[in-house]
Amino acid sequence: MADVLVVIPARLAATRLPGKPLADIGGVPMIVHVLRRAQEAAIGAVVVATDAEAIAAAVAKAGGRAVLTRADHASGSDRIFEALEQIDADRRVQIIVNLQGDLPTLEPAAVVAAIGPLADPAVDIATIAAEIRTSEERSDPNVVKVVGTPVAPRRLRALYFTRAIAPAGKGPLYHHIGLYAFRRAAMEKFVKLPPSPLERREKLEQLRALEAGMRIDVALVDAVPLGVDTPADLEKARAMLTERP
Repeated sequence: MADVLVVIPARLAATRLPGKPLADIGGVPMIVHVLRRAQEAAIGAVVVATDAEAIAAAVAKAGGRAVLTRADHASGSDRIFEALEQIDADRRVQIIVNLQGDLPTLEPAAVVAAIGPLADPAVDIATIAAEIRTSEERSDPNVVKVVGTPVAPRRLRALYFTRAIAPAGKGPLYHHIGLYAFRRAAMEKFVKLPPSPLERREKLEQLRALEAGMRIDVALVDAVPLGVDTPADLEKARAMLTERP
């Protein structure tokens, strides 16, 4: 779709896994695996936004497009917005998908699902989540939970995001997956907002949008992709992708 742009922010400054975007998985840099998953989703053009020449070179070698951005951005959203302004001065793009560069096992169908809620004009930002199946995930503060109310089959309106176990009582909990689809106007508003109180407390950037009165809807998907943050995660990704191109 001509009005959809998928942007993958990537930098080399990760502390737990230095050089993470270029980590080798089956002879292919991790950032290229993510690029391919995004291309397979076929929802629009795909670019990598990076401050590193080495990442840009790896993307170009794989036949993809990279945009060089400043190194001092506070968040991936800020980096994406700079890339958007560089490549779309005519403002043809109206939906921007923020796809993290450390999700090499992401299914293309999940990328497609992320833009689904934007069919509702009342929604500013869309994202995805999957039902939590294990007690370990329920209690893990690194697993972000979305608290939402159902508004359609397999779709929630987000009321809150938290690292705590929530909501209380019987019923499913949902593991939020950090993939977002913004309307252009929503992204322009979001990047101008200062960090909010609950964002600072939970260390969750999406709370800034909720605190500003923006609507986030959540499409439910079947599985959580592996996020690669540590050497152990990288070994898991290598095992999972051994047979995948």
